[in-house]
Amino acid sequence: MISRKLTILLVSCLLWLSSWVITPSAMALTSVKLLDISYKDCPPELAKGTVTSGGSSLPASCYLITGKANNPSGKTLYDADVFGRIYDANNEPILQNRSRVGSIPEIPPGVSEFEVRISVPSDQPTPLKLKQFKASGFTGKVTPIF
Repeated sequence: MISRKLTILLVSCLLWLSSWVITPSAMALTSVKLLDISYKDCPPELAKGTVTSGGSSLPASCYLITGKANNPSGKTLYDADVFGRIYDANNEPILQNRSRVGSIPEIPPGVSEFEVRISVPSDQPTPLKLKQFKASGFTGKVTPIF
């Protein structure tokens, strides 16, 4: 009876100690500062599209939001969500009730360039005003589970 308890205790301790060695790395959400934010018209091959709201299609203008991402983590970040506020020339919001404007698939350590495509209803007056832009990504690839 004592040998069985001793065996269970030793196996438990061995599993506990091995969990320190085999533990997978954590996929922490890391903040990224976005710098030099601007926008430009999409090239013709990307500019096709419509904005759909309430089941009807509306003509849309395509823009690329560009800038630099400063990743201070020292690790490559994946699936970084880009957040910001976009207003038209009349200070009306372009993306109603949401601040996520897109994503960056991969951000290497340090400063790198990025671009995100957005579609804007063509009746929104320009120039666009880009405010409060930031991003956050993961240190490991995020795989959806279906």
